[in-house]
Amino acid sequence: MSESTPELAAPETGPVDHSRLEREVARRRTFAIISHPDAGKTTLTEKLLLYGGAIHLAGSVKARRATRHATSDWMKLEQERGISVTSSVLQFEFLGYQLNLLDTPGHEDFSEDTYRTLVAADSAIMLLDNRRGVEERTRQLFDVCKLKRTPIFTLVNKCDRHGEDPLKLIQDVEADLGIDCYAATWPVFENDVFVGVYDRLKREVHLFERSGDRGATRADDTIVSIDDPKLIDAMGASAFDRLMGDIELLDAAGHEYEHQRVIDGALTPVFFGSALTNFGIEPFLREFLELAPPPGPRESSVGPVAPLRDDFTGFVFKIQANMDPKHRDRVAFLRVVSGHFEANMQVLHQRTGKPIRLAAPQQFMARDRVAIEEAWPGDVIGVMDRGNLRI
Repeated sequence: MSESTPELAAPETGPVDHSRLEREVARRRTFAIISHPDAGKTTLTEKLLLYGGAIHLAGSVKARRATRHATSDWMKLEQERGISVTSSVLQFEFLGYQLNLLDTPGHEDFSEDTYRTLVAADSAIMLLDNRRGVEERTRQLFDVCKLKRTPIFTLVNKCDRHGEDPLKLIQDVEADLGIDCYAATWPVFENDVFVGVYDRLKREVHLFERSGDRGATRADDTIVSIDDPKLIDAMGASAFDRLMGDIELLDAAGHEYEHQRVIDGALTPVFFGSALTNFGIEPFLREFLELAPPPGPRESSVGPVAPLRDDFTGFVFKIQANMDPKHRDRVAFLRVVSGHFEANMQVLHQRTGKPIRLAAPQQFMARDRVAIEEAWPGDVIGVMDRGNLRI
């Protein structure tokens, strides 16, 4: 449960369609990515958008002139330095889920902005470089998530390159961070070349085909049950024997999967993949959406605020000025906590006791903004602020 206190409320909202409210809450996943610089966070962000259908090619936003700048690195400073500096919000749908990706800065100069953004997330993806494991910046952000008991899902990136032994890397994560690990997927190698992943929960192997476009489009894969006799022919005897040996070791010595421990932040499912080639990314995304929690209760001065409450509540976690170079603007990023938000809703500001009308609400795709009519718990919306709202 988060310690963020809802500061905006509309206690006199009209009748709420509870069945729809339940459906909308259940399908939302609001999460952040934490990593050390150069672990591949920007590339992973793009590939999540690619698989979600929000972009057609990695590096260009749909219905927009291709710029080849990473979608989440949208400010001039970010483009010049090649790092994610300012939190942006990337919202898209996949498999019936509404994803709200809070793209946090990875550079240490912008840590305060990152910490505030983590408060708005219901879960976090911890991205690791398979050659470097847990690094300083990752450890700092992990500690914030651990303090909040945020569920963490680990993705070991860059498996297309030679790196640390997967088992040793998991042991290092447990030793360095004090969290138990469950290997949800496991890398498959053929002659030391990364060719696929084994999904332990679904007991199936994904064998990928490398595309000729350097990962700009989705990777095709062949899915074979671990119990299918054809698997040996599909992956080769040597790779099969190595995988079976790894599975036997994991089953004997590894932790069991316990979903409640994941939700409590005590156990992290670990996935393996390559954001550059797209190998392992779709299996990771599908399982993350199944396992990650929907929006949950938030603490307030009067007790927990559940997302299924009738009345609208929300809190501001970020204020960004001058997002539109054509206008002087000040946009407050608002996380919906409970109820049903509607455009032009009048809410009560808890700190001042004054009513505020939330006009022209917007949702985001990096610097692109779209006017919306409604939002639900877990959603992040932007509202124009004349100086009334604070973090």
